[in-house]
Amino acid sequence: MSPIPDDDDAISFADLNLRPELLKALTGLGYEEPTPIQREAIPPMMAGTDLLGQAATGTGKTAAFALPILERLAAERGATESRAPMALVLVPTRELAVQVSEAIHKYGRDLGARVVPIYGGQPIGRQLRALEYGVDVVVATPGRALDHIGRETLDLNDVKIVVLDEADEMLDMGFAEDIEAILEQAPAERQTVLFSATMPPRIESIAGAHLREPVRIRMGRAAPEPGEAPLVRQSAYVVPRSYKPAALGRILDIEAPAAAIVFCRTRDEVDHLTETLNGRGYRAEALHGGMGQEARDRVMSRLRSGTADLIVATDVAARGLDIEQLTHVVNYDVPSAPESYVHRIGRVGRAGREGVAITLAEPREHRMLKTIERVTRQRIEVLKVPTVADLRTRQLELTRAAVRETLLQDAENGGLDRFRMVVETLTDEFDILEVALAAVKLVHETNGMTDDDEEIPDVQLRAGPRTDRPRDGARDFRDGRERPGRRDGGPAGPGGRGRAGNPGMTRLFIGLGRRAGIRPGDLVGAITGESRLGGRDVGAIEIADRFSLVEVPDAAAEDVIAALRTATFKGKKATVRRERF
Repeated sequence: MSPIPDDDDAISFADLNLRPELLKALTGLGYEEPTPIQREAIPPMMAGTDLLGQAATGTGKTAAFALPILERLAAERGATESRAPMALVLVPTRELAVQVSEAIHKYGRDLGARVVPIYGGQPIGRQLRALEYGVDVVVATPGRALDHIGRETLDLNDVKIVVLDEADEMLDMGFAEDIEAILEQAPAERQTVLFSATMPPRIESIAGAHLREPVRIRMGRAAPEPGEAPLVRQSAYVVPRSYKPAALGRILDIEAPAAAIVFCRTRDEVDHLTETLNGRGYRAEALHGGMGQEARDRVMSRLRSGTADLIVATDVAARGLDIEQLTHVVNYDVPSAPESYVHRIGRVGRAGREGVAITLAEPREHRMLKTIERVTRQRIEVLKVPTVADLRTRQLELTRAAVRETLLQDAENGGLDRFRMVVETLTDEFDILEVALAAVKLVHETNGMTDDDEEIPDVQLRAGPRTDRPRDGARDFRDGRERPGRRDGGPAGPGGRGRAGNPGMTRLFIGLGRRAGIRPGDLVGAITGESRLGGRDVGAIEIADRFSLVEVPDAAAEDVIAALRTATFKGKKATVRRERF
């Protein structure tokens, strides 16, 4: 392998020793030079070295592992024709499986690469036929890959490369055991590559167990040049909960996004907010885990075609989405973990395009914003919610721009002449300025400009003693360990568990326990991921062999039960109800 030039700006794809067929495909797709992650990852991958890469979404990591896979495929599949795959790429969602598969197919078209995506929600017969016919690269979600391995329809004996893409997302979705099982089935002498946007201890554990002396790469988004604005403008608004729908509508009116995703914590919140935004005049679509694949595809098609402006989604439902025209990401609540924030805002600012990330924080969530700033090392500017006057000024600006565009486009080609008679007859009765004002008013109202008179209170943030310390008995949700002084909920009743709950708390029964591998962190993660509660809202936890008990605030109990009944714990459904005394 020839040395790579010292000057990063001088590096081209040809300098990475890619074969002509791949260079031709990249040129045809308009790729002029490799991104930083591609410059760093392609050489060690082509040398056969294991790789551990921390890379933000949108940095070009798909090509970083796809091109070396195709290079090796062309080198090793010349003489013999095998029907078993040479490479396996594991991804967290069906959407990402399709996107990665399409990308590999485009890069490897001139090499005749056979690529197939395998995921749930698709007829398995189609996948069985593709695997039987023969395939070079399989891009799969872990659950469906393990299903095919169990059916003996996916043969890993010839696999030379295994890629774990967005590994932290796969672990968050409960695929840890599936990934371990798949890696155990793959040949020991394989090359293993792992990419993750964040690098929590669980990722380091998998890397230590399955990667051999990996090359480590850490890539964030490219930093802006001095004096340049960042590609993703990050801001937050501190708003009382009861005013959040109105605040969101006003912020969207001011920002006027071309396309946006609004993230909510629960399915119910998604449905309610979607209805609210549609009532305000936006074309909003809901996206959550309760929808089938056909409905999800329909929503995405509407956004991409421009017949929808907004998607209101839960984290799980939006994983793996890559929408080229997306300009804004909105966190309707502060994400419960900095890692979630990183993944969410990673959907804008891709490929050099500018984007906006907005977070609505309740006053009690203000400190979490500071935590996210500290972890991400990026500033989140706290702004005041636009006032009624701000909104009206913005709406008038949009109306002025619309009228000006019509004047510029139609005045020269005579497009306005057919309206001349209307103006001339009206000026016999009214002043011409009054006629113009009436016409502008009609344009303003026709464009859907709402008359919003509700003032949203300005929240004053004061420095003072912490008010978000956990109650006596709560855990540190970051590592699932009990804090000192945990109360057991009173004297033990029948079966050996406490019967008297902590004041203001309701104890929930969850029908999975130690035998299912359930840990405190799993319960806290499910509750905070599917409901409005934060980690510090969850009270005492008890885990028995076959069930678990967890305390939540009385007022939130029914919402948490409804949310958890559709959730999974370690990939398993569980009975969820109030504890019976």
